[in-house]
Amino acid sequence: MLRQQIPIQQFIANLSLFKGYAEADLELIAAGATRVHAQRGTVIFRRGEACNGMHVVLFGQLKLALHAMQGGERVIDLMGPGQTLGEAALFLDQPYIATAEALADTELVHICKATVLAEADRHPGFARRVMVNLSRRLYRRISDLESYTLCSATDRVVGYLLNDLPECTERDKASLTLPAAKGVIASRLNLTHEHFSRILRDLTTAGLIEMDGRSISIPDVGGLRARMA
Repeated sequence: MLRQQIPIQQFIANLSLFKGYAEADLELIAAGATRVHAQRGTVIFRRGEACNGMHVVLFGQLKLALHAMQGGERVIDLMGPGQTLGEAALFLDQPYIATAEALADTELVHICKATVLAEADRHPGFARRVMVNLSRRLYRRISDLESYTLCSATDRVVGYLLNDLPECTERDKASLTLPAAKGVIASRLNLTHEHFSRILRDLTTAGLIEMDGRSISIPDVGGLRARMA
């Protein structure tokens, strides 16, 4: 395939982590990096495995999940293009704490641990960007914890639908597409599939949303937001 003929250095040059890097610096990163193509359903790493580097998603989608011994799954995050995985385990020198699985055909860059650590020592800009990524995820985890413990199931769903909307006024219409199957989104919100679907049906019956598969239209953003009051 054509993308397999593109030098890895060219992929790395387009990543925000390495924005503004000189050609020689990109060569150093490329020397410690490999491309990983994962078909849908492929496990990138499992909880408990040793972390030997950092992954960056080029395209596609991954889920990070925790698994119970009885077979249950709890999705803790969905990862898309430009997002990174594994930094916390890498810098703490700990095994992975969650399992990463491709939800669609996905392409990643894996940068080995030695290269990441050396680059963090050598390039303050890179270290700051990694810290920003980690801080953003920590902030999101705290927001998730607040939602799970202090918000009703309906508020969680409404908050999720409103979270990534473009700038709009209270009375504007808006639309979005669920980024994954309903069961995956439900797990991300700490709900069962059935409970999530029931809340969506209730919001549809109330005229607050309109659904067509994964596509959701919001006829009155202000009205939906008021549902959380």
